[in-house]
Amino acid sequence: MTFDFSSARQTLADLLKRPIPLSSAEARKADMDALHRGEIAENDLINFYNTAYKTVPVEEEEFEMPDVQKDAPWEFFNANTCLPIEHEEDSITLLVADPYDLEHLSYLVSKTWNKKLNFRFARRPFLERLLHKLESVEEENSAVGTEDENMLRSMAGEARIVRLVNDIFTRAIELGASDIHIEPNEESVSVRCRVDGMLTEIISCPLKEFPAIASRIKLLGNLNIAESRLPQDGRTNIRLGKDELDMRISTIPIMNGESIVLRLLNSDALSFDLQTLGMNEDILKKFNKLINIPHGMILVVGPTGSGKTTTLYSVISQLNDSRKKIITVEDPVEYKMQGLCQMQVNAKIGVTFANGLRSIVRQDPDIILVGEIRDSETADIAINAALTGHLVLSTLHTNDAVGAVTRLVDMGMENFLVSSALSGVLSQRLVRKVCTACHGTGNDGNGKCRRCNGSGYKGRTGIYELLLLSDELRMAVNRNASSSELEAIAKKDGMITLREDGEEKVRLGITTQEELNRSAAEV
Repeated sequence: MTFDFSSARQTLADLLKRPIPLSSAEARKADMDALHRGEIAENDLINFYNTAYKTVPVEEEEFEMPDVQKDAPWEFFNANTCLPIEHEEDSITLLVADPYDLEHLSYLVSKTWNKKLNFRFARRPFLERLLHKLESVEEENSAVGTEDENMLRSMAGEARIVRLVNDIFTRAIELGASDIHIEPNEESVSVRCRVDGMLTEIISCPLKEFPAIASRIKLLGNLNIAESRLPQDGRTNIRLGKDELDMRISTIPIMNGESIVLRLLNSDALSFDLQTLGMNEDILKKFNKLINIPHGMILVVGPTGSGKTTTLYSVISQLNDSRKKIITVEDPVEYKMQGLCQMQVNAKIGVTFANGLRSIVRQDPDIILVGEIRDSETADIAINAALTGHLVLSTLHTNDAVGAVTRLVDMGMENFLVSSALSGVLSQRLVRKVCTACHGTGNDGNGKCRRCNGSGYKGRTGIYELLLLSDELRMAVNRNASSSELEAIAKKDGMITLREDGEEKVRLGITTQEELNRSAAEV
């Protein structure tokens, strides 16, 4: 509900026994003149404000100084003679000295915080004293922050720390790691690498080293090295010897400091080829035929870390040529590929999957890759794009291929639209492969196997199930058939399930039953 400022101004004028002045400046001057002449006490004036605007009086003796707001520094408060004292989900309460700029402040609050304005009145000297105190705190924090930042930069530049961080990167590359996790605990810093989907510790160092290590990594990723209270994300490229690494850096605050995770993308080792992903001959043949249909929607499904993005980029790599316009919208853009138009999602400025996809459709694309369908709006736009002559590739988080159909319906998509737009669904998992040097024993005859570091596994491959939308399946989707009925029809049409594909890879000695059970326990 919009506040009736006009009515409140009229009530205030009646209380002060004077006509409404023509401007805010004139009204403010009239109040100040009345105070200086002793015609009214300051507390009485504030009481008139509270009565006219129906606000709660401020008890100065019990008032607590609010925290400094990062998105509106003291200069904003000082310029507008106001101070935020309470933040709600959809509103912000300002402490103000008079009511004459409230409409302007309401506009600023709407633009700055996208919230509605609430307000309370305080004596001007009291409010100015708070603002002065806030300015002093801000300047003190700024001075301390500069001193701390200089110290952190100095620590991060020490040769010993540079060598340590480079050693972490080198060991991660040697192990073929996909991620590095750096976590301080109560007594030490643990550095672990994710190799073939499993974490293993490579270094443990004294806790006192963490600030320097964290600062070194933040400098590489152009992050704020003095900020440890808020999550940060960055990206950088570094070269170590002959290897060039594209690193995504993520930090979050935890009880003992910060958790730092680096996603490693070896630009020189990237290869996107459907032939190397581990699909059996029958699935690969059907999938190749599917992706060459020039329109419709193809979904790749599975949990986080199951290789969906690699599969999609392998498809794009195979379809990419100068005769096709290919546009992607991703969060984040993990791989850069020549010939694509790649859009990065940025929710802070309103670039979501849905908004990005809506704009992409107007770009006359042949192929659209949507990093993930997260909501009904994105699903609706993607389905309509598929129905209007575009090939749409995307991912969903479901346990199996049939689950993608029911997930789209659960999102509010009409059954007949899903059945018409969806061409096929590829469900996948990654399983570790038996090490070919030690044959899974972890020992190569000369002690711990150097190739697999004694784990018995080296590298990963995919297990897959491919659901193709036959006429019978489309009719079943239209009548809202259950998941079990859809799966039965798909199996009758020749679909090999994830479990069946995994069991075949166990029989061939590519992986083990234990690894299959770990990776695909729910299917």
